[in-house]
Amino acid sequence: MVATPKNKRKVCFIVNPLAGGKRKDSVVAIIEKNIHTGLQDYEIRFTERAGHATELSREAIEQGFDVVVAVGGDGTINEVARALIGKEAILGIIPLGSGNGLARHLGIPRHVSRAVRLINKANYMLIDTAEVNGHPFVSIAGTGFDALVAKEFAENKKRGFITYFNIIRNRLIRYKPKKYTLIFDEGMQITDRAFFISFANSNQFGYNTTIAPNARLNDGLLDVCIVKKPRLPELPVVINLLFLKRIDLAPGVTIVQSKGLTVKRKKARPVNIDGEAIKMGKKLRVNINPLSLKVIIPENE
Repeated sequence: MVATPKNKRKVCFIVNPLAGGKRKDSVVAIIEKNIHTGLQDYEIRFTERAGHATELSREAIEQGFDVVVAVGGDGTINEVARALIGKEAILGIIPLGSGNGLARHLGIPRHVSRAVRLINKANYMLIDTAEVNGHPFVSIAGTGFDALVAKEFAENKKRGFITYFNIIRNRLIRYKPKKYTLIFDEGMQITDRAFFISFANSNQFGYNTTIAPNARLNDGLLDVCIVKKPRLPELPVVINLLFLKRIDLAPGVTIVQSKGLTVKRKKARPVNIDGEAIKMGKKLRVNINPLSLKVIIPENE
């Protein structure tokens, strides 16, 4: 769908100045150079703290902006999108994060100038969103090892793939799988020990690591990926399959599509919500919200 308002669109760019280690002044310059001012009026606003992007996004809606653009990583996208779920305003994305999982799934270019030119065209689609215990997510949520990695990554001052890799390397051997009971709305129940469980709306964590090869953003379903801890000799195979988009062929991986489920754990632990770790209780309720968010995409997508 292409947005074709009678008057100029109003576009609000919400910039996370800390995302991906990129200088905010250079990002602003690229936005200003590539934005089509004949089609839209625009403002650029900067986040100052955690949660601020949601406040700015909500303000933009109240002020009548047609498009609200998250300039940052998956965490920034999550914060901006929270205020847009179920609204007429459209989400735009300029990926500046480390992994950029949602942007990669949608085919949004990581070059700022090219991403801005997508905003000019305003071609959009409706996608699903989801939530865990009332916390919305757009791309991926999960419990287990990935939530631990998300927590430690957030606490680390260094960003990027090397930091992720080092956290995984340092914690992998000692991490003990946890026991979970998953009760799916469709009636199936699974009780098992898992390395981690991902609730996938999009198909990947980021860095082109695909955890849910068949996930679709508009099918009204979550791909629930239950992953057992691989043995050391299996690790190279599992890692290759992640990058080859065939993790479903790896030993110890089960993927179930569902409209919703309840997860029971023995302890309250962090949950990965679009790359941000949030501590939650022993019981997790995971729901899908079909076709609840408008997002700008490339025309060929």
